[in-house]
Amino acid sequence: MPATTHVTFERLQLQLIQHLRDRVQSGELTERSLARITGISQPHLHNVLKGKRLLSFPKLDRILSHLELDIKDLIEELDDRKE
Repeated sequence: MPATTHVTFERLQLQLIQHLRDRVQSGELTERSLARITGISQPHLHNVLKGKRLLSFPKLDRILSHLELDIKDLIEELDDRKE
C-alpha cells in the first residue's frame, strides 16, 4: 500500500501547473485555448506555466472545473510521481 502524500495547497497548485505544462507540451491544449475556456488571460497563464506567477484559489478552481479535473486526480498524480 503506497504511503499517503502530505498535501498542501502549494503542492496541489504546483501539481496542477505541471499537469497543464504536460498537456500544453503534448499539444493537447494551448495557452490560448486554456485562456479561452477558463476566462483567465493568456499572459497570466503564460506566466503561471513559466513559474513566474501563481494561481489564486478561484483561478485554480476554475481550471479544475473546466478541465473536469478533481483534486483527487492531482493527488493521484503526486503519488504516481513518487513511485
